[in-house]
Amino acid sequence: MQLIIVTGRSGSGKTIALRVLEDLGYYCVDNLPIMLLPTLVHAIQEQYANVAVSVDVRNLPGSHDDLSDALDFLPDNIKPEILYLDSNDQVLLRRFGETRRLHPLSRNEMPLSEALQTESKLLEPLAERATWRIESSDLSVHQLSEQVSERVLGRAASRLIVVFQSFGFKYGLPPDLDYAFDTRILPNPHWEPELKPLTGNDPAVQHFFAQQPLVTKFVHQVETFLATWLPYFQRSNRSYLTIGIGCTGGQHRSVYIAEQLAERFADHEFKVQVRHREGFRRQ
Repeated sequence: MQLIIVTGRSGSGKTIALRVLEDLGYYCVDNLPIMLLPTLVHAIQEQYANVAVSVDVRNLPGSHDDLSDALDFLPDNIKPEILYLDSNDQVLLRRFGETRRLHPLSRNEMPLSEALQTESKLLEPLAERATWRIESSDLSVHQLSEQVSERVLGRAASRLIVVFQSFGFKYGLPPDLDYAFDTRILPNPHWEPELKPLTGNDPAVQHFFAQQPLVTKFVHQVETFLATWLPYFQRSNRSYLTIGIGCTGGQHRSVYIAEQLAERFADHEFKVQVRHREGFRRQ
């Protein structure tokens, strides 16, 4: 039986993730007290091959030891995978403001900002055990559903999904990266007036980079590094790997190199995707 525990801070998308898992054929239980998890698993393990359980801050045991005990009392042949969802505080504050929902800890008249911080600390033991983490701050409902589905299906198919994600350091480091490569040492088309308004997907910018030996060397060496180590991630049953390529604004260098790497790995056994976090935001 495959067991997935869905957890994370309130407002980060646990309900959406559980709905996706249900659509994928999982038997789903929402807001189960985690101390009852061993009892549930023992009762249904012969009946269901795939089970997902949502756990939030209201259903945690009183101590970290109790949490460890609950997970350790599961049958030996069942190794739970934990999907941890989170968003930044500003996004969560906005979501609660828009829906006018009460945070689970706010029922004790705790201010919302304090409740979010307290919730984060209480969930640390589960966050530390997380198999997958999804940062949903910038994701639409559709994008979040897609990521959950991709990770679960990739795990079931034992096929590694490799995401090359461009980003701009000036907007912050994406929180869900497994690797980050910094391209700010490379020649920058930003300083070429005719190239400044373009992106790394435009032919003129691609031509500019193709004439730069340093860029060619950078792409080749990152490709060699990844070609060496990606098979080991695949063999370790890893289902999802996000590789960040960052430049200053996420418009030229990072976009070009993310696309180049995705193209070079397109014929490998991995499933390759490209994402540009800044959406070609103009500098």
